[in-house]
Amino acid sequence: MSRIHPTAIVDPQAQLDASVTVGAYTLIGAHVRIGEGTSVGPHCVIEGRTTIGRNNRIFQFASLGGIPQDKKYAGEPCELVIGDGNTIREFTTFNIGSPGGGGVTRVGNDNWLMAYVHLAHDCIVGDHTIFANNAQLAGHVEVGDWAILGGFTTVHQFVRIGAHGMTALNTMLLADQPPFVMSQGQPAKARSMNFEGLRRRGFEPGRIAAVKAMHKALYRDGLTLEQSRQRIAQLAQGTPEAAADVHLMLSFLERVTPERGIVR
Repeated sequence: MSRIHPTAIVDPQAQLDASVTVGAYTLIGAHVRIGEGTSVGPHCVIEGRTTIGRNNRIFQFASLGGIPQDKKYAGEPCELVIGDGNTIREFTTFNIGSPGGGGVTRVGNDNWLMAYVHLAHDCIVGDHTIFANNAQLAGHVEVGDWAILGGFTTVHQFVRIGAHGMTALNTMLLADQPPFVMSQGQPAKARSMNFEGLRRRGFEPGRIAAVKAMHKALYRDGLTLEQSRQRIAQLAQGTPEAAADVHLMLSFLERVTPERGIVR
């Protein structure tokens, strides 16, 4: 038997591993699946077609798997999928996906999501991210691995945040933020690259030099986005150890639309 507090209400059809713990007054719906070692605090609501992996810590008052805040939603069988090893703090709200966005809201592994974080329908969050208190994502937002969102960051729908990037307190993102970029402001402006974060993750000097060169191409030399892409593509030849970083940047820039653009 799962370790469920007697005041919790767990639908008989829900699938909980025997090692899952559930706190007092928590409500878990029929289509919920929760994996080994996950703990759910008191006064949580987990509903909808929600799948939660192993060894997650879900704190009190979290609301996971609610329907999208989208007037077009008409009860379709959409999902919320959460990976392994995540910390999900108080008063977080993660909605299921919508038919117009693929039907799935997805959170990866080893993420740290602080109080009052909101993930709207069809958001995709990678691995090893940190969302400080009150970071808010509108629908269809994508956040890459290792990204850090400062407190009260707000992100417009369909915006993408590249891997290893960072936003400052109270940042408002209305355009795509490429990988490695640090932004700040309302609306956000690119301030630098996240060099200290890269050093802490073990980036060697050659890789960091390549990131500096990408920053120069994007922001310092007055190039168009297409010219920046051509300049960045050449970096992999001179710095083979940075080939994966260059590919990451180019793959991101290839998906930038004229309507959205990048932070400048």
